[in-house]
Formats: sequence, structure tokens, C-alpha cells
Amino acid sequence: MGGDSSLANCSYVKSDYQPPAGGAVNIGLTTRNAGAVAVRPVGLAVRRQAAGQSGAWYVWHCAGGGVADTFYRAPVWIPDGQQPGAAALPSPAELAAMARKQLRLPMPTVAANPAGDQLVNLPTWLWLSTGWGPVSATASVPGVSVTAVATPTSVTWSMGDGSTVTCTGAGTPFQPGADPRAPSPDCGHTYRSSSANQPGQTFPVTATVHWTVAWSGAGQGGTFPDMTTTGTAAFRVAESQALNNGGG
Repeated sequence: MGGDSSLANCSYVKSDYQPPAGGAVNIGLTTRNAGAVAVRPVGLAVRRQAAGQSGAWYVWHCAGGGVADTFYRAPVWIPDGQQPGAAALPSPAELAAMARKQLRLPMPTVAANPAGDQLVNLPTWLWLSTGWGPVSATASVPGVSVTAVATPTSVTWSMGDGSTVTCTGAGTPFQPGADPRAPSPDCGHTYRSSSANQPGQTFPVTATVHWTVAWSGAGQGGTFPDMTTTGTAAFRVAESQALNNGGG
């Protein structure tokens, strides 16, 4: 899974913009949530108007809708006779931030064996049936592409009984015909008490996937803060003898 975003339809256009007092202008990436807009600075310098210099302020504009419109660049002063093309090209770091925003991480799906009720003192196998595998997204301008890649590295399982299990992979699915008394080779848990006294008579289980995020392109590279995704389930854990009696 991944995505691709191009800024080929974006450019600086001449405007009547006037800088605020002091000439300070933020430059960064915008994020929108419920109508609110926030600008996260990326530390790029803004070209200033020189004293007595003739020219105009140009603002960043993207034709059409889509993700390119969420990419913000500060207005720049461009002297008369100079083309704004060079100023319009974002840096690799800016493209990387844009690519990172386009990552769509899959939600993990919890799977376990036994497939129904878990049993006290019988190993529970844990794995993810979906939501594990690298995801990438690319942002580009003419001649330059930068790709961000998210890679899952571990899963932290909260088992609902106070226990936490950390696995370095998605876990191994239980195969039909295998010994149900054998523990999982890489990701499992053994309950020592039933869930009969819990709300809903189940243990709430969460699986949190940890992702590292790196980017590369235009001869450069770097990393972003880790990301997480979480899947949930509810396990009913029964006393084995009670279950045996019930099936008798």
C-alpha cells in the first residue's frame, strides 16, 4: 500500500501580498482537521525584498484539488526579470514531509488460536492476519522524487489480564493438525485465570504495531518519528474443565 503525490501543477504566481511588520513569514506544511489549519515550520529561509529593488511578491498556488493543496510555501520576493521557477521547487526534505503525510498504514487485525474461547493454562497463539508489511508513498516535482517508507518492527500485545507481550514480527498462524498444547514459536501468551469476573466476561486485548519511517531521494535521506497502529479484540478465557464438562 502507498501513494504518489506530484507538485507538477504547483507554481509561484504574482500577487499583491504584503509581508507583516518585521518581515517574518512562517514556512511549513499545513495540516487540516475539522476545519482548523496548522502550519508546522520546516526551517527554510524566505527571500527578502532588498531596499530599492523592483519586483513583486509571489505566492504558492496549486492548480486543482487534492493533496498538493495542503502543501504550503511562504510568499517570496522575486526581482523583476527573474523567473520564479527555481524558487517554486521544494527541497527534498519538504518533499519527504509531504510523502510522509501520504502514508496510509493498514490497521492490524487480531487473530488467535484457539479460534473461539481461550483456555486457562493452554497456550494462546497470537498473530496479525492483516496490517503487517512495508508501506511507501512518493512525492515528486519535475526531476526529483522522494519516497517515505514505513516499516513495521514489533507488536506490543496488551492481554487484558495485566500481561504485556512484545513480538518482533506479526506472529505465526496456527496450522490445523498442530499440537494445541504447544506454545507459539514466536508470539503467544498463556492465561492463568479465567475472564468470568471481567466486564462482559472477556479480557480486552490490543495489538499495537510500531513502525519506523525513513525517507530517501535526490541523494539525501533521513527519518521521521515512529508511528503506531492498533487493533483490538475481546478474548473469553474459560476454565478447561468447565469447558470439557459443557461439551460432555
